[in-house]
Amino acid sequence: MAHIDMQDLTDILQQAGREIIIPAFAQAVQSETKLDGSVLTATDLACQAFITERLQQLDASIAMLGEEMSESEQLSLLGESSERLWCLDPLDGTTNFATYLPCFAISLALIEQGSPSIACIHDPIRQETFTAIRNQGAFLNGKPVQSSDVSTLPESVGFIDFKRLPPAVASHIAANPFYRSQRNIGTCALEWAWLAVGRGQFIIHGKEKIWDFAAGSLIAAEAGCIVSDFTPEDLFPTTRLSSPILAACNNALHASLIQQLTRARLEK
Repeated sequence: MAHIDMQDLTDILQQAGREIIIPAFAQAVQSETKLDGSVLTATDLACQAFITERLQQLDASIAMLGEEMSESEQLSLLGESSERLWCLDPLDGTTNFATYLPCFAISLALIEQGSPSIACIHDPIRQETFTAIRNQGAFLNGKPVQSSDVSTLPESVGFIDFKRLPPAVASHIAANPFYRSQRNIGTCALEWAWLAVGRGQFIIHGKEKIWDFAAGSLIAAEAGCIVSDFTPEDLFPTTRLSSPILAACNNALHASLIQQLTRARLEK
């Protein structure tokens, strides 16, 4: 079993961004809508093929769990708890990419025994690469990072995806804002990465796919964030393809968010 070097992973993702994503972004983008309503472009497929091939060269024994696979294939791979898996989103923020909004990223995690152990998110527009190895901290372009120390909700800026929350809960939160401000930038990967480096204080999302949160949740946790679902239970280990997300930059803010979500559900 080959050792996986973080520099190899960053080189692969940076090359994919430089040679596949950025040149395509400068051209007219043709897209199609998948059955789940998400957008697919030729760049998603090209990027996935390139990264998959390069990862196979590093270690052919590691299976690939990619967004552009069938759901039955994905569930089958997740069901193998002893399997080492690459979890890849080759272009997170495809709608942004297809509409010339420069906010998207490549997200890659290595899942071992049901939990991410290595993570890399690359933003090809800003040339920012966010990385983490379990129990070794989080980094931006090789420099250690730490999440925000804001501990009260009125001071916080959160990434909230209202569209994927239960309607009554979304309406309650929107009508009773407990935060300083909220954003939804159209790429889960960068919301996680930005949370890790203090560009926001929390994430509330009703349903993220595993390739949306596998890498980002490890990077955020290694930067000091508290990561869970709405229960709040840990996101990993898991055999789930999707989960609600509740993440905050520290324990105090996470506890306050649990109270707010509980209130929203009770008063819906």
